[in-house]
Amino acid sequence: MPKSIFSVSQVNAYIKKIFSDDFVINDLWIKGEVSNCKIHRSGHIYFTLKDMNSAISCVVFKNYRDFVACDLRDGIKITARGYVSVYERAGTYQVYVQQIKPDGIGDLYQRFEALKQELEKKGYFNSSLKKPIPTYPRKVGVITSDTGAAIRDIMNVSKRRNPYIGLVLYPSLVQGDGAAANIVKGINYLDAMDEVDVIIVGRGGGSIEDLWAFNEKAVAKAIYQAHTPIISAVGHETDFTIADFISDLRAPTPSAGAELAIPVLDDLEALLDKYRDKLNQHLKQKLDFFRSTMELNRIKLDFNSPALRAQKERQYLHELEERLSRAIESRLNNIKHHISLVGEKLHVLSPLKNLEKGFAYVETETGIVKSVKDVVAGQTLYIQLQDGKISADITRIEKGRGMDHE
Repeated sequence: MPKSIFSVSQVNAYIKKIFSDDFVINDLWIKGEVSNCKIHRSGHIYFTLKDMNSAISCVVFKNYRDFVACDLRDGIKITARGYVSVYERAGTYQVYVQQIKPDGIGDLYQRFEALKQELEKKGYFNSSLKKPIPTYPRKVGVITSDTGAAIRDIMNVSKRRNPYIGLVLYPSLVQGDGAAANIVKGINYLDAMDEVDVIIVGRGGGSIEDLWAFNEKAVAKAIYQAHTPIISAVGHETDFTIADFISDLRAPTPSAGAELAIPVLDDLEALLDKYRDKLNQHLKQKLDFFRSTMELNRIKLDFNSPALRAQKERQYLHELEERLSRAIESRLNNIKHHISLVGEKLHVLSPLKNLEKGFAYVETETGIVKSVKDVVAGQTLYIQLQDGKISADITRIEKGRGMDHE
């Protein structure tokens, strides 16, 4: 039988007391490379400090952040002062950092910066070369681990936003040896598929070592040479990789990558309704225009039709006929009036008018007698009176004015 049985809490408390009583780890300086650095919403900073052979968890509480003399991030080398203690609830130990000084840049971070500068000089980050992300993709390619949280997040977002858009998964290593080559094969494979309109390359968060496959030159070149637009969705919002700078669009998380790639079905339906209303309105306007144009053309056709023109010509002829009749009638009236005037003048000047006054005119068989020279003795004269004619033979001819003898 054991001498005594301890609870888990008692064991952790005892170990913590041992740590507290050790003067070496109770106040020490430790140096290494920062990895997996996270800032909690409480304001505390959690990170891992590592060297070539080992790593240790560290925490900087909010009230000690003023003693951090550098921009704490993955890849930098620091010297930290603090103490080692046990976190009893989890049974783990960590360094409670109270002061930090920079101690150079880590190897991986140096490689990251060197490759970034090299690719930037080559124009890999040129914004003018970025391909637009399609607004309405048919299928979305995804390169990530088929067992990780990233693919589950992308599938959930896709199902929620638009279940009709297909996902084509290329399962790939996203960490460790062979991950970069796997990712390159996935990019080339999906890029060759005509039905894939956009590709999401990504994984969940991690340390700079965990995300290093996305900092490899081969992956950068594959993204740069791809014809299909690529969204980089690597890590958390604070994580940056070379893939983020080269890709056509950077998403802070895999879920955000799916949000950027997959349109919301309700928005599409609302947009289609809007376009449908605009189309119907446009068609109505067109139909109204064509109807009014047809009516105008019908009026023009009726106005210029042969039947209407013949009717107009008949009306015009009728008007001419009436005008001609009026002109003829007016002309005849004028002639009648003129004849009447002439008749009256002739009547006034007529010899018959003088016959009524007691005058007469004399004629022979050859014509009217105007002079004694026109007749000879023995010739028969015809004397025209008002009410008859008298025949008389000439017995004597005397020259001179007949009015002069008694």
